[in-house]
Amino acid sequence: MEKITASNFIEEEVIRDIESDRFGRAIQTRFPPEPNGYLHIGHAKAICIDFLTAKKFGGKCNLRFDDTNPTKEDTEYVESIQDDIRWLGFQWDELRYASSYFDTYYECALKLIREGKAYVCHLNAEQMREYRGTLTQPGKESPYRNRSVEENLDLFERMKNGEFPEGTCVLRAKIDMASPNMNMRDPALYRINHIPHHQTGTKWCIYPMYDFAHPIEDAVENVTHSLCSLEFEDHRPLYDWVLENCGFVKPPRQIEFARLNITRVPMSKRYLRRLVEENLVEGWDDPRMSTLAGLRRRGYTPESIIDFCQRAGVAKANSEVDAALLEHCVREDAKMRAPRLMAVLDPIELELVNYPEEGEMLEIENNPENPEMGTRKVSFSKHVYIERDDFMEEPPKKFFRLAPGREVRLKGAYIIKCEEVVKDEDGNIVKLLCSVDMESRSGMPGADRKVKGTLHWVDKATAVKSTVRLYDYLLIPDDGTDRDVTERFNTESIQVMDNAYVEKALAEVEAPFLCQFLRLGFFCADSVHYTAEHPVFNRTVGLKDSWAKAQNK
Repeated sequence: MEKITASNFIEEEVIRDIESDRFGRAIQTRFPPEPNGYLHIGHAKAICIDFLTAKKFGGKCNLRFDDTNPTKEDTEYVESIQDDIRWLGFQWDELRYASSYFDTYYECALKLIREGKAYVCHLNAEQMREYRGTLTQPGKESPYRNRSVEENLDLFERMKNGEFPEGTCVLRAKIDMASPNMNMRDPALYRINHIPHHQTGTKWCIYPMYDFAHPIEDAVENVTHSLCSLEFEDHRPLYDWVLENCGFVKPPRQIEFARLNITRVPMSKRYLRRLVEENLVEGWDDPRMSTLAGLRRRGYTPESIIDFCQRAGVAKANSEVDAALLEHCVREDAKMRAPRLMAVLDPIELELVNYPEEGEMLEIENNPENPEMGTRKVSFSKHVYIERDDFMEEPPKKFFRLAPGREVRLKGAYIIKCEEVVKDEDGNIVKLLCSVDMESRSGMPGADRKVKGTLHWVDKATAVKSTVRLYDYLLIPDDGTDRDVTERFNTESIQVMDNAYVEKALAEVEAPFLCQFLRLGFFCADSVHYTAEHPVFNRTVGLKDSWAKAQNK
């Protein structure tokens, strides 16, 4: 086997385990999301680590739904998670459900009770917090800790049979109430929950806690490396305790990595859920959301997200990545594949006074950086729209766009000159009368006269009225005052341009078609609202690349 070179600390550990034959079997990982919401870009990092680590070492990676808590889990999320993983380009080896192992968890719990390592505790939640102690003070033993094995077996059976209301008792591990690690102070293993499960219905009313179920799931599936985020580092001793005391031979190894944090991007599923439930966004796939569904609808490509995750790296310490890097990655991916078309978001009409009535078809390149994308035919006539911001009656210095008496080139077309400004009775500009240099059409022999400004445009005769959505970050910048994220919600994170016009070709695409609106940024056809009769486009990202600029300083 060809020697594999590690590219991060996780791979270094895997190589050591292979060389020592620690597991005696092929490498196996798993991606274990809880189906209580949509995946976000933080999950994309975990997906890349889990799947690519297995692939690099010739192993397998399962998709396992951690569905041991029926309170907020739903088949909608099960389906969306599978869609997102496939969209990223990954395919799991086996599809598993944690709920498939309910019998196994139960048998493991009985083993711990019989060996005097678990007991049924009737302290309520408040009392348990009080008995648990603090980081500087040891906890106190529960008055129910020394019940007999027989009594605990009976009580646990009655818990399973539904004889107790929720919250009246739990099954706890008997470990060490004086442990400096709070997770080892007799943690709960099972709780009562009288809610039907999306997989098992009403068969069970007791459900295992994550810290109990997760290591057992890994062991049953022959996982070798349980890769998880850094917040589980303090839980690792409990992970190992469960495996050892439940009798698993050659148990999995847990390795923690820093989770992904991005400036001004909410990365908490709980917060994203609040945005949805409080109707602050359209839904889980709102293009402002950091969910993979939202990023997809906004025009982000799988390649750009994977590139971002790999550039962000795999570290042992938490840090924050600049959102500008994510935007840079989608620009880099899109600039060669996205055709460049024209749209006008805030139109002002030009009448080309000396241009023929019949108009013509112009041939314009689709992407100057990728000549293989060829050219397209674009209609041009006596009346066209340009951006309102591209005209000023009294321009300042270094304004190289259109102004009275000034010339500019219309992209792929002619040089024009503003001759007259037409206003309504209230003084609002309604039209610009312009003359055309008929010898200046792009591509004409000798039509290389230079002017300082080149503007995009659309032909009024064939342009299609559209809606264009411009997005900003969901969160306003953190001012260091430890405000709740809901207080940082950016109420100006969307701007809707309802009077936009796009060239005809943009009414003939299929969502989520990605392109560059010339001079405006990268946009995609909205997968929910786009129709040929009324196209709707979402801005993926602007053209200005602050991350690349910072790297070149």
